[in-house]
Amino acid sequence: MKVGQAHHDRMVPPLLVLAQISSLQIGSAVAKGAYDEVGATALAGMRLLFSAVIVWLLVRPRLSAMAGRQWRAAIALGAVFAVMNVAYFQAIKYLPIGIASTIELLGPMVVAIAMSRHWRDMAGALLALAGVLLLASPGGELPAAGLVFGALAAACRAAYVVLNRRVGLLFDDWSGLAVALAVGACLLTPAAAVTHGATIARQPHLLLTGLLVALLSSLIPYSLDMTALRRIGVRAFGILLAMSPAVGAAVGFLVLGEHVTVRQCTAIALVVAATAWSVSRSGGKSDRATTESATESGSAAPKA
Repeated sequence: MKVGQAHHDRMVPPLLVLAQISSLQIGSAVAKGAYDEVGATALAGMRLLFSAVIVWLLVRPRLSAMAGRQWRAAIALGAVFAVMNVAYFQAIKYLPIGIASTIELLGPMVVAIAMSRHWRDMAGALLALAGVLLLASPGGELPAAGLVFGALAAACRAAYVVLNRRVGLLFDDWSGLAVALAVGACLLTPAAAVTHGATIARQPHLLLTGLLVALLSSLIPYSLDMTALRRIGVRAFGILLAMSPAVGAAVGFLVLGEHVTVRQCTAIALVVAATAWSVSRSGGKSDRATTESATESGSAAPKA
């Protein structure tokens, strides 16, 4: 019985992350398919707004019970939500979803490398660098705007992984996520309303698209991420995210008919291999230590 339980515990985090990746990439495809009708900023704003409203109504966080460090972590995560949403949705406007996911993956990989202390991790960094240069170098046929937005999304994704884990450990329930989404929505929704509010008013069916994108790209993935990060450390989470570019490329092809060249497929493979290599180096011991330390600090926080 114990063996079966241990196997179940090992399988849960990979399945959670795979479900998160699949939902996120399908939501991205839905959003990109609507770009002819409404802009990326508007979809990003609706994505956060609907997610925030749904989570807030379900969780009903008790704000008066939140400690200062809980507020700081949730607000920081909310700010990252806002920037990350715009950056990624702008990136997929210019890039195939699989390519955008590859560039975004560099963020968690850098976090994993920064947490490492072994010279072999440099091999992973160089491998990832080769993949990025293959995408961005002359002849790569990728627009500079897409690469810039992808890099910004990668930086935000790195901060997201760290902060989402922090928030998940500081709160006993989903109050932290609810507050973070509300903060992100407050930051992004006004900009979306100013730039695309008239378009949405003329085409109210776009609100349904925004709701679907919110469910697939925010509500479901963020909840699954926080659940997974409560079970495993940042390093292990990073290696599981290596599935993202492959899933993104598959979804882009099946849903949007996007094609990637042999050169781009090679670059994706290099980045995925680099992530797997870098994050797996000495992962078990570091993750356990990180989890134990974070759990101790989180358990000291008052329940929200």
